[in-house]
Amino acid sequence: MNISIASDHAGFEQKQELAAYLRELGHQVADLGPETDDRVDYPDFAALVARDVAAGAAERGVLVCGTGIGMAVAANKVRGIRAANVTTPEFAALAREHNDANVVALSGRFVDGETNRRILDAFLSTDFGGGRHAGRVQKIAELEED
Repeated sequence: MNISIASDHAGFEQKQELAAYLRELGHQVADLGPETDDRVDYPDFAALVARDVAAGAAERGVLVCGTGIGMAVAANKVRGIRAANVTTPEFAALAREHNDANVVALSGRFVDGETNRRILDAFLSTDFGGGRHAGRVQKIAELEED
């Protein structure tokens, strides 16, 4: 799977580890930055990943900041993105199954690396459930038209 990943300074260390983990699993990973843990503004990096996913250059996106909250908020401003701030593997599976989330936003400060790897496993292995959820996801997409 093609995956784009980025972080801010607070998520830099885990971004590096998670990108390596994803490559070990056989995924094609585009690391969109930053290249160091110097202070950066998270919306800039959330936009890079969100635009990659929206354009089809990546099938899924991964964002890491201190909490994941700001990254999710910023990514969701890009048309076609359904970013979920996730802190457990169960929520990752539900975000995919119920909401067809295409970007996951992770916490680099409050969630340990092992848990974030399990979150990625669930996020990448769970299919969208369709059915009753498809209409709801369509309604989300229609909100972008307002």
